[in-house]
Amino acid sequence: MPRARLIYDLLLVILLGAGASVAGAQSPAKPLQQPDTSGAGKTVTIDGIAARIEDDIITESDVSELAAFQELVEGHAKSHDEIIGELADQWIVRQEASAVSYGQPTQEEIDRASQQLVKQFGSAEEFRSRCAALGLTDAAIRRLLTQQLYLSRFLDQRFRPAAQVTPEQVEAYYQREFAPQLKARNEEVPALDEVEDTIREVLIQRAITERAEKWLDDTRSRLKIEIVSHGASS
Repeated sequence: MPRARLIYDLLLVILLGAGASVAGAQSPAKPLQQPDTSGAGKTVTIDGIAARIEDDIITESDVSELAAFQELVEGHAKSHDEIIGELADQWIVRQEASAVSYGQPTQEEIDRASQQLVKQFGSAEEFRSRCAALGLTDAAIRRLLTQQLYLSRFLDQRFRPAAQVTPEQVEAYYQREFAPQLKARNEEVPALDEVEDTIREVLIQRAITERAEKWLDDTRSRLKIEIVSHGASS
């Protein structure tokens, strides 16, 4: 999933997923366990470690939940390692946002994002059925949407001031991309002044994405990140 979706499409983003180039260790993930207090002498698996990032961890349940959300929204999930890369990028952005006490989205904003997600399905019943089949609870959906809004808005605020777009760039996009695409679909092409604001925002989002990607690449190169588990196929 392109990283642009973290910024430009809050519902479809699983955050910055062009695939983080994390260094992978070859040792298998070892599940976290606790003793069984029933007296049977068994252990109960709590979770597994998928990756380590600095002094923190990404768990297998984090990976599984994000994969399920990708299945829900896009109909397919990225690979295990790609999802770890996305979660690592999320971790980087979250650390930066937390450091400046960036505010969480309101309940009303989360409600609107949830409603927009449900609208992608035929009905609310279809949406709930799909969530149940994927093991996604209402709480998990709201948590993921909250995180999307929080992280994407932080990136937008951080990089928008430097994302300047000139009138010449707007006109070039209109002539080279916007109008040809509509003509190829045999659709009427509106005048430039009718779509100028929309095109400007598209170009601003592109500029934000480019800056965010460079920042993530630079930041990731300074972090200690290792993949502990490569999923069931490894």
